[in-house]
Amino acid sequence: MMRHSLKSIAIWLILAVPVSAQEDPVQRVINQQLTAFLEDDFETAFSYASPEIKRLFVSPGQFERMVRRGYPMVHRPAEVTMLDQRNVADRVIQRVMIRDLSGRLHFLVYQMIDTPDGWQIAGVQILRGSDTGT
Repeated sequence: MMRHSLKSIAIWLILAVPVSAQEDPVQRVINQQLTAFLEDDFETAFSYASPEIKRLFVSPGQFERMVRRGYPMVHRPAEVTMLDQRNVADRVIQRVMIRDLSGRLHFLVYQMIDTPDGWQIAGVQILRGSDTGT
């Protein structure tokens, strides 16, 4: 019981963002998926994926394997900071800075689409080197 409470507090502290970001529906979806990853709830995390991503990975189990192998900083972030956001064609592009558990910074771009089920994640790209824009 105590371990669950400490984990809940840790998740809240890691994903705590300014009130204005909490009101942003795109950022809220990203934060909800990150919370699901921290809880190892890949079924819920998979529910935030776009229909294209769901077709590509077929099941929460396959999605989990991809995330653990390719996006360890997303699976277990130590700190998350929402950066700039812009509209490109029919998508919203949200840049996110994640500090991993070893202290390294990672810059990612989330491609978000508005669907009948609300905002969903259509792709995540890890920016490398000069792509970070910092």
